[in-house]
Amino acid sequence: MNKTKLLIASFLTILVAGLGTAVRGGLLLEWGTEFGFTQTELGQITGGGFVGFGLVILLASAFLDRYGYKPFLMGAGVLHVLSVIIALAATFVYNGAIDTDPDLARAGAYFCLFWGVFIFAVANGICEAVINPLVATLYPKEKTHYLNILHAGWPAGLIAGSLLGIGLIGRVRWEIVLALYLVPTLIYVLMMVKEKFPRSEAAAAGVKFIDMVKEFAAPMLLFLLVLHVCIGYVELGTDSWIVNIMDTVLGGKGLFILLYTSILMFVLRFFAGPIVHRINPLGLLFVSACVAAIGLYSLGSLAGAVTVMIAATIYGAGKAFFWPTMLAVVSERFPKGGALTLGAVGGVGMLSAGLLGGPGIGYLQDRHASNNLQANAPAVYEEYKADGTNSFLFFAPVQGLDGSKAGPVMEKAKDFSIELPPDEQAVRDASFHGGQTALRITAAIPVFMALGFLYLIIHFRRKGGYKQIELTSQREN
Repeated sequence: MNKTKLLIASFLTILVAGLGTAVRGGLLLEWGTEFGFTQTELGQITGGGFVGFGLVILLASAFLDRYGYKPFLMGAGVLHVLSVIIALAATFVYNGAIDTDPDLARAGAYFCLFWGVFIFAVANGICEAVINPLVATLYPKEKTHYLNILHAGWPAGLIAGSLLGIGLIGRVRWEIVLALYLVPTLIYVLMMVKEKFPRSEAAAAGVKFIDMVKEFAAPMLLFLLVLHVCIGYVELGTDSWIVNIMDTVLGGKGLFILLYTSILMFVLRFFAGPIVHRINPLGLLFVSACVAAIGLYSLGSLAGAVTVMIAATIYGAGKAFFWPTMLAVVSERFPKGGALTLGAVGGVGMLSAGLLGGPGIGYLQDRHASNNLQANAPAVYEEYKADGTNSFLFFAPVQGLDGSKAGPVMEKAKDFSIELPPDEQAVRDASFHGGQTALRITAAIPVFMALGFLYLIIHFRRKGGYKQIELTSQREN
């Protein structure tokens, strides 16, 4: 068993997920323009990816200890290929029906993109279900450090995807850009196909499945899962929209924000170990939540390119350690849960991003953009509004802006040398207002998280301090 090879291959599986997410974020405006989707519909498409990810983590985690890691990873490779085929069919379905039935054409394109993204996410979820307990097993004494290194693959993928987007989106067909994540997919499959995998930490200690399930009776674990729901909304939900929201301010270079914050995250995650030696994982999470709240609120309040990048720096530093450090905390405090508890953490985070973060931030944009345009230019709103309404949870339905009409305006607004006519300027201003308002509202989530982590810090101090719980292997008994 080659630990380093397994770590690198696991890193690549997360890189694939990040690459696909970054490219998808860069393609949202193009999809909205080409197929006429509203922001809420685009949020549902990108959110579907996170939902598929979350559901399969929960399901796969229940069977990993019984069937082993390798079969699941090979199946993930097959699904990655299938996801490309289905997503690319959107163009053919749309072009085949647009002349005879435009509504059917839009519905068909939506179907292909949603399910293509969903299956891509299922493949990512299988990988995530495997690699978290795998790395925790490979490095039982340094879980926080190596899980952060593992999850540096996510920003590495975002960096690669952002660079591909900057270089290719708008220059070649979007189908070509989307399919490029199959290259690292092939590499990780070839690296793992002949490699021997270890048993999980819980399986090696002889922990039965029923004992894993019993871990969920612990109020502490349930509270950690609630906090990770918030992380999924803030980190992944925002990442899926940040390019679209900031594209106009940066003159069509919104991908630079995702690229820049991803570079920050990639670098910082390699330093999690030394930081945790000074402050425990909960202290790191508390500081991160405070910084993320400041950065996110600033992104929703500033409009100049320089100030936006400063705010992005703060936000990028804040979100860097959230996901892998939460996995480490759950693995250290609830090791009996094995892949099941780690899968639950990843699952609720992804479900939150898919069911709440992506659609919720899209809904907030539609609501506040429409309200702004109605208030300032009601005649323009009547011209640009979508035919139907969109809703989110228990909030009132909203009639957002038609992407096929507003999209070209936002595309034109990226060129600062072009002076927009009053009606198009009103659409531009309303759309940007809706995006920034959504970010300011989202900043309340990391504030709640900070309070939760502060409570946990105080709780453990009263009990003598935060300590890792270690399992003893049956072979050592």
